[in-house]
Amino acid sequence: MAEAGDTPPARRVVPHGSAAVTAAGWPALGLAVAIGGWWLVTSAFPLVHPAVLPPLSEVLTAFQVKSAELISGLAMTTLETVAGFLISVVAGVLIGLLLAASRAAERMFSPLLVAINAVPKIALGPLLVVSLGWGQRPILTMVFLLSFFPIVLSTATGLTSTPAELAELARSLDASRWQTFRKVRFPAALPHIFVGLKVAMPLAAIGAVIGEFQAGEGGLGYQIVQYSGIADSATAWAAITLLAAMSVALYSALVLVERLALPWVRETTSER
Repeated sequence: MAEAGDTPPARRVVPHGSAAVTAAGWPALGLAVAIGGWWLVTSAFPLVHPAVLPPLSEVLTAFQVKSAELISGLAMTTLETVAGFLISVVAGVLIGLLLAASRAAERMFSPLLVAINAVPKIALGPLLVVSLGWGQRPILTMVFLLSFFPIVLSTATGLTSTPAELAELARSLDASRWQTFRKVRFPAALPHIFVGLKVAMPLAAIGAVIGEFQAGEGGLGYQIVQYSGIADSATAWAAITLLAAMSVALYSALVLVERLALPWVRETTSER
């Protein structure tokens, strides 16, 4: 027990630069472990057939030889993913607003939305090709179908979970319904909405690849199918690796947007 007059122990302060290094170090360590595991099961102790998972050296060689084609496919898939995701954001937030604003609309359309989300989207691929043709439209539709539901759910949940003290404060200040929505309900719902956006972003990438499998004329998904079909698994895995890197980059960009848009969230919540 500390005696009276004792100087309290100094609080440990971690420099900002050190925290940044630590934040970057853990993902780098995870990547190193994944690469080491890949090397172990394909080169040091060949436990996997090269047709299923080729050695990392062959994948790197394939990327060097066909880098222009792979980068072109990456650009196309990224564009499809981002465009479809933005469409999902607009539609998902609007539908979520409708469900939160009207109990009748929620009871009418929630079961329908759940049913649409439950349908395996790959089963809709051939129907989308028949109805929309080849190219961008069925791919964007597939991205939308996979990614819009988490945004709808998170938006409706956030708007119907306004803290009671904030709602009471708005009423005590005689705020109008629009002022309450703009100043209280929507800002309070933003953390929930960003949770849905972060769930939807990887799903958008999956939707783009599924769409390219079914109706693509380019992109990483199209290349994966083409090169797998001619037993060029090294190039197919190069495309898969680029697809994974794209998904991580887009997710990280969304997390950065959340931190910039909602700086107060980190200040009012506890850290692990």
